[in-house]
Amino acid sequence: MNENLELLQYLYQSSEMGVLALTNLLKELNDKENKLKKIISDELTIYEKYFKESKKILKKNKGKIKSNSLMSKIMSKQGIKKEVNDDNSDASIAHMLIQGLTMGVVDIETKIKNFGDKADKEITKIATDYLKFQQDEIEKLKKYL
Repeated sequence: MNENLELLQYLYQSSEMGVLALTNLLKELNDKENKLKKIISDELTIYEKYFKESKKILKKNKGKIKSNSLMSKIMSKQGIKKEVNDDNSDASIAHMLIQGLTMGVVDIETKIKNFGDKADKEITKIATDYLKFQQDEIEKLKKYL
C-alpha cells in the first residue's frame, strides 16, 4: 500500500472510531447532568469532518475503504457503557477520553513520522491537523480531571 493510502486509511478508521465512541458516549450520558456533553458534542462534529474528508480523499485516490472490525466496534460500545455505569463523573469521563485521545496521538505521530515525508503534502497536512485536534482536545479535557 502506498504511503498516501495508508495514512488516509488510518485517518478514516481512527475518525470512524471517534465518531462511534462519542456517539455511544453521548447516548449513555443522555439523561445525566455532565458538563462535558458540549465538549463531547463539539469533538464529535470534528471527528465527523475528518471521517467524511478522509473517505472522500480515499475514494478520489481509488483507495479501499476499510471500516473498523465489528468486534472492535462492539468492544468500544461495551467499554463505554461499563465505564459510564461504573462512574459517570466528569472527571472519570474526561480521563477515559484522554486515554483514547492519547493512544490516537501516539498512533498518528508514528504514522506522520513514518510516512509524512513520502506522502502527499495535502494528506500530511490533514494528518498533522488531526494530530493537533487530538492534542487540543486533551488539553481541554484536563480541566475536568
